[in-house]
Amino acid sequence: MPTNNKKPSNPDLSTLLEGLVAADIEFILVGGLAAVIQGAPVTTMDVDIVHCRSAQNIGKLDAFLKSVGAFYRRMDDVIIAPKTEDFSGTGHVLLTTRLGPLDVLAVIEDGHTYEDLIEHTVEIEFRDHPMRVLDLEMLIKLKKSAKDPNDKQRLPVLEETLRQLEKK
Repeated sequence: MPTNNKKPSNPDLSTLLEGLVAADIEFILVGGLAAVIQGAPVTTMDVDIVHCRSAQNIGKLDAFLKSVGAFYRRMDDVIIAPKTEDFSGTGHVLLTTRLGPLDVLAVIEDGHTYEDLIEHTVEIEFRDHPMRVLDLEMLIKLKKSAKDPNDKQRLPVLEETLRQLEKK
């Protein structure tokens, strides 16, 4: 088996995100980058999205992932490319691309899907493309029920960011 020598030494999350929106993929940006885009002073090392699981959208996502050399993140050096059907289930697909890490999520906390979350998004213009981002209020609600200690640590920062934005 080939070894995993394609890990990006300098992740370019902005270019990764731009590629997703330019490919006309239906997704909602969630996680740390969604918070950063809305002004939260947090750091993140990957792009987290919840995608629409329609056949057409999965086809676009699959084509984009092939174009950026996506493969599963693993502890060993074995390279395994995702299959189209991996994106129609309810799990998480955690990938490395030549532009950086990308987590493609079917559902997030409490089983929320793309369809459940769409009403809790804000549309922003990102590099001349509209993009859906999970709003801070919903991010906070989800982090409150999260089991990951890192999510719990970010909660006060997100809450303060929301308070500051509401004052404006």
